[in-house]
Amino acid sequence: MNPISLDDALASFDALWSPRIVTRVNDYDVRVAKVRGEHVWHVHDDTDEFFLVLDGELHLALREPDRTVTLAKGEVFTVPRGTFHKPSAPHGARILMFEPSGTLTVGDRHDEVPGHVDATTGHEL
Repeated sequence: MNPISLDDALASFDALWSPRIVTRVNDYDVRVAKVRGEHVWHVHDDTDEFFLVLDGELHLALREPDRTVTLAKGEVFTVPRGTFHKPSAPHGARILMFEPSGTLTVGDRHDEVPGHVDATTGHEL
């Protein structure tokens, strides 16, 4: 029950698209991740997905409506449940996500997962 430095948490790993759980709030994980390049198209059928950009810039391509949301440092966006989306960060970013514990990073339905994508529910710090 000590304060958690997000900078220290992010400095503790190098893997991309491989979130670390920094804390839990009720039945939700607070996860941080380093991202660069493209993730996969995916959808969370039963839960929204919250993104906060801590550093860099994150792009969220959405299928319906067909558009891309660009988030800069300090900006947040929630992808509604049932919305196919594809996160990307051409120049890299550090992000915080808030989602129910056990939620897969590639959602319930997704494109083929390439080897560099860690399809996990988050790793403990």
